[in-house]
Amino acid sequence: MIKDFDKKLDLYAQLIVKIGLNLQPGQKLVANGKNFTRGVPLEAAPLLRGVAHHAYKAGARLVDVIFDDPALTLERLKNAPKDSFEEFPEWRTKGLTEYVSTGNAMLTVYADDPDRYKAFDADLVIRMQRTMEHHLHPAMEQLMLNTFNWCLISIPVEGWAKKLYPKLSAAKAVEKLWETIFKLCRLDQKDPVKAWENHINQLHARGAYLTEKKYDALKYTGPGTDFTLGLPTGHLWESARITSTRGVPYVANLPTEEIFSLPHKDRADGTLAATLPLSHAGKVIEGFSLTFKNGRVVDFKAKKNGEILKGILDTDEGARHLGEVALVPQSSPIAQSKMMFYNTLFDENAASHIALGRAYRSTMKGGEGMSEEQFSAAGGNDSQVHEDFMIGSDKLDIDGITKNGKAEPIMRKGEWAFKI
Repeated sequence: MIKDFDKKLDLYAQLIVKIGLNLQPGQKLVANGKNFTRGVPLEAAPLLRGVAHHAYKAGARLVDVIFDDPALTLERLKNAPKDSFEEFPEWRTKGLTEYVSTGNAMLTVYADDPDRYKAFDADLVIRMQRTMEHHLHPAMEQLMLNTFNWCLISIPVEGWAKKLYPKLSAAKAVEKLWETIFKLCRLDQKDPVKAWENHINQLHARGAYLTEKKYDALKYTGPGTDFTLGLPTGHLWESARITSTRGVPYVANLPTEEIFSLPHKDRADGTLAATLPLSHAGKVIEGFSLTFKNGRVVDFKAKKNGEILKGILDTDEGARHLGEVALVPQSSPIAQSKMMFYNTLFDENAASHIALGRAYRSTMKGGEGMSEEQFSAAGGNDSQVHEDFMIGSDKLDIDGITKNGKAEPIMRKGEWAFKI
């Protein structure tokens, strides 16, 4: 049993409410699962009780949790009519859109067994997920427009824990994963809130430095990677703490180690090699690379489950273009853990990464106020998907390219090459 588990769980709940969500008096809070498409796993109930306690102390009017039992989804995949997988309950679409469009906050709990859908037809799983993403696009659009404060966190579930610690019993694996999450969320430090404030300030300073540089492009060089990525005029480098259009600062991911910005959707050329596998639709895509021309993926290779990667790319036209570029040093605590988490929240904070699909409006100056046409013309991308994949390693170099063509070091061997 973890020493002082209840105390650490309470600290985690406080961190989520105070630092992550920065919940404001009078706000409502809704909690659900990854990408809005699923509910909170039942295992999260003890943590969510703590979140509710601290949310009400912070002045919340209502805390509402959408729970979900993954076993019910398995029953659907086993027994439901195949032509029913393009159906979705409209009440969830309307309810979540109403929540996030009226000034409330959202907590997302990402805790999946990466092998849960392993035995099922990948096309069926992808169709189910794409249906959910399509119907929840209005709520997700509000997130990309940065209109509300939200936070993504994770908790252990048995299948995920056993995937990471296969030699341990289920109970011991869950306990070990709790210890890992507590550590990576800085809950082992004397004052976790202060530790997070210091960390956020460091990330913000690096983001401010790169924003001020106004680079025209980034040049990536590493094993299997020779890639140039254009950056649009007015791009902004965001970090852990973002301010919503309603003026509420919040930290969208706990933990977080990245600074990120907006790539130009039509200015990406060359080949990017992934440095970590990508878990998607119950399958793991391994040993893959993408080749771009004029911003669009024109070819790809994968040693395993390439058809799943093709499914992502074929979602819509925007899925073949980029929506996010993020930098993470190899000295990040998550990178130093030397673990593959099969969970994007953690894996994307272990390595520099790129995202296919939808872009965050907040990474473009004035982006939240632009029409779709204006945002696209400025270089922003839109899609039903936002799929991060990792490209960082201790062998990757990144240069910033100025408008006059000068190359300046940003990262060398996966570490920051500039001081702040």
